[in-house]
This record gives sequence, C-alpha cells and structure tokens, in this order.
Amino acid sequence: MAEKLAPEQRHSFFHGDQKVFEWDQTLEEVNIYITLPPNTSTKLFYCKIQSKHVELGIKGNPPYLNHDLSSPVKTDCSFWTIEDDIMHITLQKRDKGQTWASPILGQGQLDPYSADVEQKRLMLQRFQEECGARYRAADGETYFTASKRYILQLESGEWSKNCGRYDDSGETLQNPGFDFSQAQFSGNCPDPRTFMGGIRSD
Repeated sequence: MAEKLAPEQRHSFFHGDQKVFEWDQTLEEVNIYITLPPNTSTKLFYCKIQSKHVELGIKGNPPYLNHDLSSPVKTDCSFWTIEDDIMHITLQKRDKGQTWASPILGQGQLDPYSADVEQKRLMLQRFQEECGARYRAADGETYFTASKRYILQLESGEWSKNCGRYDDSGETLQNPGFDFSQAQFSGNCPDPRTFMGGIRSD
C-alpha cells in the first residue's frame, strides 16, 4: 500500500523557458529525470554525485548541470542509470523525511501550495509507517474508521497519548495493513522528519 502514496506526478525544473529536468521525491529519495539528446552514445554521459553537489553532462563538453543540492545526500546509496534515453538520478536523502522544495539549492523552488501538498503526502507516508509498526484496528472497526480516527488523533494532539496498542505481553502489535493513501489533513501538517520524536536512524 505504500506505493499508493508514491508521487502522483513529477515536478518540472525550468531554466528560462527550457525544461532542464523533472523530479519527484519519497521519504527516502529524490529522483531526477533528464531527457538525453538523441543519437548520442550512452557511454559519453557522466554523472558525479557528491554529498551536496551534482554534476553531469557529456564527456569533453561543458556540464549540463553543475549545481549544489538543496540538502545533503548519502553518496554511497545514490546512483544513476540510463534507460530509453532518460538519465535517472536517485539521490538518497541524508535526512529521511525531509521535504525538498527543489533538488537544486536556491533555484526552481516549489510554490507554497505544491510544497504543502508534498509535505502532506510525505507525512502520510510517515504516518503509515508509524501505524504499521504500532497500531491495529479496534474490535469491529473498519480500516476506513480506524484510519480516520488516527488522523483525527494526530490533528488534535492525541497521538502521543494513544501511540500504541499492545498485546498481553506488552509487545507492540504488527502492521495492520492500513491504507492512508486517501487520507487528508484538515489542519496544519507536521514535519514528517521530526514527527513522533524524529525518524530512527538506519
């Protein structure tokens, strides 16, 4: 069910009137998609990913992109591939759950509405992760009723008072399979990175 909370569409990054690339994000990754020029061998393209910088282009030519990133990434988990004339760059966020307004520092920022939509979608991903580890539906409760109850608890500040249901041994119960892909926040959305005391380190 996590795939239901995956990005529904990509954002476009423009320089003037030219679309430079498209991008999207999840809790853990930022993905950049670049359409490559036709009739050029894939062996000529390169991409260098550093913790706060990305450079790519065609060997022997000025770089197509050579910019600082908005936030640090894990270089050992970041990579790039080429398929069907598309370069796909996967940047592993150093701070899981952080909402990026743009891959490039100081450029191409999402408008306030789009940024809010992104944060709410990432928060629902985080919420589903937490519920998967902590919750089960009460007796006779449907998934829809339970999902709505947990969203209302979050908005009212009751989450911290009701953050787990336990079996007789005191162990946290396992993933009940709740689907929050259709849930919505009616109030202020928490930061998915710092929610519930922050995301635990890998």
